[in-house]
Amino acid sequence: MEDRNDTIIRVEHVSKLYGPNRTEAVRMMEAGATKDEVYQKLGCTVALWDVNLEIPRGKIFVIIGLSGSGKSTMVRCFNRLNRPSAGRVLFEEADLAAMDKTALLEFRRNKISMVFQSFGLMSHRDVLGNAAYGLEVKNEGSMRSYLGGMFGKKKRVEREKREQKAKEVLAMVGLSGWEHQSCAQLSGGMRQRVGIARALANDPEVLLMDEPFSALDPLVRRDMQFELLQIQRKLQKTVIFITHDIDEAFKLGDMVAIMRDGKVVQVDTPEEMSANPADDYVREFTGSADKSKVLTVGNIMITPSSLVRITEGPAYAIKEMRKNALSTVYVVDHQLRLKGILTIQDAIRAWNEGLTIETVVKTEVQTTTPDVLVADIMPAAAEAMYPIAVVEDDGRLQGIVTKASVLASLI
Repeated sequence: MEDRNDTIIRVEHVSKLYGPNRTEAVRMMEAGATKDEVYQKLGCTVALWDVNLEIPRGKIFVIIGLSGSGKSTMVRCFNRLNRPSAGRVLFEEADLAAMDKTALLEFRRNKISMVFQSFGLMSHRDVLGNAAYGLEVKNEGSMRSYLGGMFGKKKRVEREKREQKAKEVLAMVGLSGWEHQSCAQLSGGMRQRVGIARALANDPEVLLMDEPFSALDPLVRRDMQFELLQIQRKLQKTVIFITHDIDEAFKLGDMVAIMRDGKVVQVDTPEEMSANPADDYVREFTGSADKSKVLTVGNIMITPSSLVRITEGPAYAIKEMRKNALSTVYVVDHQLRLKGILTIQDAIRAWNEGLTIETVVKTEVQTTTPDVLVADIMPAAAEAMYPIAVVEDDGRLQGIVTKASVLASLI
């Protein structure tokens, strides 16, 4: 079985400099100068300096930074729109700089696609024509060969196949029924959906997205973030996403890299970066993030102070609750699978009436899983009569989430 956790893109000591005196600029940077000092003295812009990254296959990798941090320069190195001044970018261990024109063209057609902030749609084509455009270029090799061979049965069949594929990806992004609409008539969010569909139609291994949602209003932006997560989880594409919004980065990213002044400051999971920032800059950057949208249930759950097995008697359950000052206790089987919750009142009734725990246990228990965001359980936690049980997919109890643990996670 294919390992979906391997590295698909590796960045090794990449630097990118623009302008005059680049050799002297390198010497200054190696001596510890800042990019501003280099620019003031030499007029040379250090866009990237000694960047090292490993992009995992099948994940969303977010690069975040303020304007001028180098994030957009970096993402354009992944499809060689920018050629590094030093260092290497490897795709599946193949050096992009070593590719000739033919190999680079094939790489851009088949392996990697880009979604632009400004949509980049063609106004003379309808929605379907835009979505199918990449397939035309991929299948025909060039627009000239496409135009020269568009007549005849074979070409008609090929066109039908392209349009069918384009319709499939348009349906995936919620644009079924809009295929023959002019792109000029679409809202910003719908145009960005067309852009995503066009990029996906080629079935690339990597999707580059340079601040694709920054021009959208907040509600549409939230919807598009959700759509992207759904698409990525379904298709398992590698997505490299550029943003300046920390909440967006933490919501989308499996891994997040923070850049400053052309350098990578920290690469980590959102949870780890929030809990253990590398320096004051990262601490300040992440400090504005909504922690409920970063932390998962697994980060805040606690271990129950007591458990009772379904086969044990009510007298034992009463003793456990008294010993731990509890009015309820979670009931599990011998594989620690959750069976329900037992209240002190029901335990006493079972003891008085000679009943088993199984006959009085409450089986309708609020549950969640460790990977759910705290923000997503807050409404349920506020209304729940008992702590929320955290279970794995097989039903095994992992911990509990109390109202106090939810509130404490927000501080």
